[in-house]
Amino acid sequence: MSAPPCYGPPPSTGHLTYLQDSTGNIDLSFVRPKMPLFGNTFSPKKTPPRKSASLSNLHNLDRSTREVELGLDYGTPTMNLAGQNLKFENGHWIAEAGISGGVDQREALRLRKRNQQLEEENSLLQMKVDLLLDMFSETTAEFQIMKKELNELKSVNRRRK
Repeated sequence: MSAPPCYGPPPSTGHLTYLQDSTGNIDLSFVRPKMPLFGNTFSPKKTPPRKSASLSNLHNLDRSTREVELGLDYGTPTMNLAGQNLKFENGHWIAEAGISGGVDQREALRLRKRNQQLEEENSLLQMKVDLLLDMFSETTAEFQIMKKELNELKSVNRRRK
């Protein structure tokens, strides 16, 4: 009686009879095929060409007509954040309700900008005052030196008389 067909890796004994089936053929299904050296066995099917991107003529219409036809006028972007409605205008998020904490958000933005300008102007004026005080101190010191020299010249002139 011959050995039953065997599937799987060969035993460590190395006997070929273990791999033979009842017909005497050797089962080599466990051996992996070698990969090609410079070729690729993977070749996917070619995709069919795509149809035209758009079959409508809407892309030929100007923007205003498309807005009327398709309703593309969305308005300004708005959002609700922590119970306060905000809208995006001129690159800034502004409270939509108008009054928040007693002050209009647009007015608050304008006041912040004005405050920044005044702080810069104040800084420039302080620098000018410091410069003028330095100039005044230098002039006062020169005046004191000249006064001392004048007094010395007067005393020398009195001695000569």
